[in-house]
Amino acid sequence: MTERKHYIDNIRWVTVLIVILYHVIYSFNTVGVIKNIGVDGIPQMDAVLTFVYPWFMCLLFVVGGMSARYSLEQRTAKTFAKERVRRLLVPSVAGIFILGWIASWVTNRYTDMFMGNGDMIPGPVKYIVYCLMGIGPLWFAHELFLASMILLLIRAIDKKDRLWTLGEKANIWILLLLVVAVWGSSWILNTPLIEVYRNGIYIFLFLLGYYVFSHEKVTDSLVRFKIPLMITALLTGVAYVIVHYGENYADKGLLRSFFTNTYAWLMILAIIGCFKAWCNRETRFSHYMTVRNFGFYVLHYPLLVILAWLITTYLKLPMLLNYIVLLLAELMLLPLLYEGVSRIPGLRFLLLGEKKKNET
Repeated sequence: MTERKHYIDNIRWVTVLIVILYHVIYSFNTVGVIKNIGVDGIPQMDAVLTFVYPWFMCLLFVVGGMSARYSLEQRTAKTFAKERVRRLLVPSVAGIFILGWIASWVTNRYTDMFMGNGDMIPGPVKYIVYCLMGIGPLWFAHELFLASMILLLIRAIDKKDRLWTLGEKANIWILLLLVVAVWGSSWILNTPLIEVYRNGIYIFLFLLGYYVFSHEKVTDSLVRFKIPLMITALLTGVAYVIVHYGENYADKGLLRSFFTNTYAWLMILAIIGCFKAWCNRETRFSHYMTVRNFGFYVLHYPLLVILAWLITTYLKLPMLLNYIVLLLAELMLLPLLYEGVSRIPGLRFLLLGEKKKNET
């Protein structure tokens, strides 16, 4: 049995915390990224969004591919597929209809989504519209499920695992040069209307995680160069924020730039190396977060949107306090929401993909 890679678990839950922080600031962004809360915040805070957006979700796809490799070493492709349906597909679809309407309902408090015709539209129709426009962060589970199914197809073709054997040959220089392929993948298979589905780069990074970064030899090379990689990534990130401050950081043109993808790739390499070197252990808190990280990801955004609406509508706080109170309220209430949902069998299965309650 493959020894559990605690640094991968830790990357995952730390990134989920970054996602929560991102969504707190994003809720009040002033750079033109579509949001659910019709309140503009402090422009300087958007620099945090510009800093993390190029790489944080890309990182999750890389570690998702690594985890898939370790998972498939212990189970058949059929079992793996069934688990992916239960843990990814079911929550990502059920979540749209159980939770998706919340963000759209809040949006409608600020912007009339039905252009003055809301009273003429039947409630069930409005509910469907709300749900379909409220996919929110669930896109990640859709994309991860798609990447997993493509992986199974490639494995079925490459029965002798030649691609995985080839991936072990990647040294630090090859890893750095892979930025060209990462950049190229950012141009392909992007959906035209819902631009968050960047199929090319996310699937490619997932496959790199599976075929390249699942090799100990490869990640050990990142450990050896962890400090220069992290220094370079941070300096590149600062330069990136300075150059693109005030711009729409989610603009498809910006996301396809070589600068954006170089920065993202350097940060991914640096984080994997640093976490393997310094965070490859488990504590009680990290175990708690590892068990709950997917549930926190699924549940955090509807709760955050409701809290943001209530805080900005009724508390009338100075703008800086809106950020602080929203973050603190989210961090306090999200674990309670998770514990409640995890104790209701139907919701536990539909929203968390869990057959029984996970224990600490």
